[in-house]
Amino acid sequence: MLNGLAELERELIHAGASESRSRAKARSVKMGRPYLNRHRHEEARKAFANGAATQTDLARKVFRSTIPGLDK
Repeated sequence: MLNGLAELERELIHAGASESRSRAKARSVKMGRPYLNRHRHEEARKAFANGAATQTDLARKVFRSTIPGLDK
């Protein structure tokens, strides 16, 4: 019985999230984390090299896959 309720709740959440994404796309809202341009990449690399920012700090601002490339 609990499985049935959990499934129903999951479907309701999925439907609501899907509706929200559709409305946001209709308003031309960009989704996801911002693109890391050359200037911001250089700033992040320097902050990481100087110890001013940790990988966790930087990961909150960019895609996780960007972080390993900052030590180069």
